[in-house]
Amino acid sequence: MLQTGNYSLVLLIQLTLLAYDLFVNSFSELSRGAPVIQLVLFIIQDIAILFNVIIILLLMFNTYVFQVGLVSLLLERFRALLIFSTIYLTLSICFHCWVMNLRWLDSNSFVWTDGLQALFVFQRTAAVFYYYLYKRTAEYMGDPRLYEDSLWLRDAFARARQ
Repeated sequence: MLQTGNYSLVLLIQLTLLAYDLFVNSFSELSRGAPVIQLVLFIIQDIAILFNVIIILLLMFNTYVFQVGLVSLLLERFRALLIFSTIYLTLSICFHCWVMNLRWLDSNSFVWTDGLQALFVFQRTAAVFYYYLYKRTAEYMGDPRLYEDSLWLRDAFARARQ
């Protein structure tokens, strides 16, 4: 069972990783003069996204709902987050690779191809949905009803057995 103190720490870690992701999305262009620094920021950003997904999955596996076998109930509830997390991580990696490929040798030039602009728009749009869904899910995972037996869970279990 997730204790209040543990949940506060996990939530703090999640929100810190989200804040870092938002920071890199907002200010990474300011470091384009130093491609090595930008590469390190991008790598840490991608790892932070991956860690956030792993943390949410671990929180889901820790719930009583998961332990009694109602995985489909959890997947139905958090499907949008899992899909957008995958999309956002993929778009971020693609964007980072493309940007670094174009700017590595000539970092002071302002290179924005049409494809890169389109990828940039899609990646940032996916980021907005990812931030919203992730924050909502992270706060919902603190609901004590997910970690104990309750009437609504027994009803869901009875419906699943039929």
